[in-house]
Amino acid sequence: MVHYGRSRLNVCSLDCWFASLVTVVVLVQVPWASSIVVPSSNCYVLDNSSHIYDFTDWIGHLFEYNGQGSETDFAVRFCKDVESRSQKGYVDFGRFTTSNNFVAGSGHVNFVQGFFNGDLLNCEGSFDKMGRTAEVNITCGDCLNKRCKGGLGCICNVAYDLTMCRAFVELAIPCGKQGLRVFEGFTVGFHPRSWEVVYNGLTQIGFEKARHEFSFGTGQTRVSLYMTAISALSCLVGKPVLKFKPDKGLDVKLSVSAANGSPPTTLSPSILNVDWRCEKACDAPYEVVVSIPVEGYEPIEFTLTKICEYRQEGEGDATRGWATFGVLSCVFIVLSTVFCCGGFIYRTRVEHQHGLDALPGMTILSACLETVSGRGTGGYSPVDDSAFINRTSWEHVPVSGQGTQRTSRGKYGTI
Repeated sequence: MVHYGRSRLNVCSLDCWFASLVTVVVLVQVPWASSIVVPSSNCYVLDNSSHIYDFTDWIGHLFEYNGQGSETDFAVRFCKDVESRSQKGYVDFGRFTTSNNFVAGSGHVNFVQGFFNGDLLNCEGSFDKMGRTAEVNITCGDCLNKRCKGGLGCICNVAYDLTMCRAFVELAIPCGKQGLRVFEGFTVGFHPRSWEVVYNGLTQIGFEKARHEFSFGTGQTRVSLYMTAISALSCLVGKPVLKFKPDKGLDVKLSVSAANGSPPTTLSPSILNVDWRCEKACDAPYEVVVSIPVEGYEPIEFTLTKICEYRQEGEGDATRGWATFGVLSCVFIVLSTVFCCGGFIYRTRVEHQHGLDALPGMTILSACLETVSGRGTGGYSPVDDSAFINRTSWEHVPVSGQGTQRTSRGKYGTI
């Protein structure tokens, strides 16, 4: 479960702050390999060799084509829409919607853009009832006829298919530097059929760096990740590698099939369990960068953010106290046995005592028992049998004694 919100701690511990400072210094000196993050817009494409080209800065750039004679002018707004213009107005030939409409081409055409859902005028029965559509074939560089004269490219040619209500546009632009190679078809998500973390080899927004809004709470000690890949290329996936920022204060372990290098497939995803435990509470979130090497491609990297509001006990900490108690108990029993045996032998051999009296501590135990039973100090001592007069002797008491006793009693208030 993803935890949203900022940490409630106000002050980070000194050790955690120092570790963070050291980590920052190290990162400045030794740069980390950056992950291939999905571009901020859908205006990007992968070429035939799986290298990425990001045309986000080109969105909305206007290219115009001046028609000759009865031909109308034509306009292409890059990754926006396509339209024809005349004195009667303009006709929409479709709009650019998703990255699926931007694919690699063949031959001298490097990329192909599709524009759909244009005007329906006289095109109500077009393919899939999408109205007018356009196909823009992009060539990196100049047109074959060297038509472009500026550095930002131009439209080389425009053709129409009136039966299909479709326009074909040849566009030449400077494509720029080739990007990193993407491992297409690879996904990572929190469910076997989801891809919140990595989609089609591209790290999704929210997991490209540490983010509070995508962080995991202190109480969530395990995160399960499911990985899938194309079966023909799954053998290229290696074992995940962890990196930490800061490198101390968080205990992280990987387990299950993906940690052992099991190849992921679409039908049989591999599972990667991330078990983490907060060893130090810290106001700044911990960053765990998971790097998955792929042979021949750039590694798949994504960042998991962990918030540590308090220190968590480890699995062995709960039983450690009982183990200590057991050891101390054994030591106490052994010492007590040795003491009793030694004392018993000493009192038997030296003090010549026998039986229970020879056991050490029996004197103290007896005194305690007498005190509890009331026979010790402060209790009533039993009357000696000799103090009682036999009943038979009472019958032979002298008469004089009885008279004396009666006389003495008569002195007190006898009338």
